[in-house]
Amino acid sequence: MTDHPAALPGQVNANLTVDQQLALKTAAARLQDEFADIFGVETIEKFLHSSSDQFAARATVLNFLPLLAERFARQRLQALAKVEGKALTGKPTVLFLCTHNAGRSQMALGHFTRLAGDAALAWSGGSEPGEQINPVAIEAMSEIGIDIAREFPKPWTEEILRAADVIVTMGCGDACPIYPGRRYENWDLPDPDGQALPVVREIRDQIETRVRTLLAELDIPAPLKGAPLQ
Repeated sequence: MTDHPAALPGQVNANLTVDQQLALKTAAARLQDEFADIFGVETIEKFLHSSSDQFAARATVLNFLPLLAERFARQRLQALAKVEGKALTGKPTVLFLCTHNAGRSQMALGHFTRLAGDAALAWSGGSEPGEQINPVAIEAMSEIGIDIAREFPKPWTEEILRAADVIVTMGCGDACPIYPGRRYENWDLPDPDGQALPVVREIRDQIETRVRTLLAELDIPAPLKGAPLQ
């Protein structure tokens, strides 16, 4: 696999296809419109292109690289805005971390997003992001009406760590970062990687129970278990 050199701020990686370069320029314009009152063009383009570089070496995501880069850059810019006091929503922010960001943390993100609704914000990340979301985890979550197929393994970044109020770790060990002033929880859960669907269903349900407990502790009401999705 060929490494791609990092693009300078405001510079599109020349190793991308013409279509990808055009798509990134369009993404930059969207982000500039969205964050025009918060960040300058240079900051926005720096985050977009560094986010693109995070995925450029992964053959499995190359076709979706501009979309993934835009989504990750948006998340990072939202986090930076919170850290710098430029976007104070008052909503608690929870970060779910595991090693590959392909199973447990993605399932936790799916449960939390569905159960918390607009009352809180959640992100996820990995110490060694995998190539793709575990397909068995996707199947197990889809059985209960939660779609995590559009998610993608990604690293954590400093601004995302600093923006989180609660950091939940799941198996990343010593690689999990420690930031003062954050609430930390470690969820000791089996890794769904390589497990059969019945086992992953059990992990899925354990994660839902823990997410519901966390939401109750954050004083965020959640739909009753088994209630239809909104």
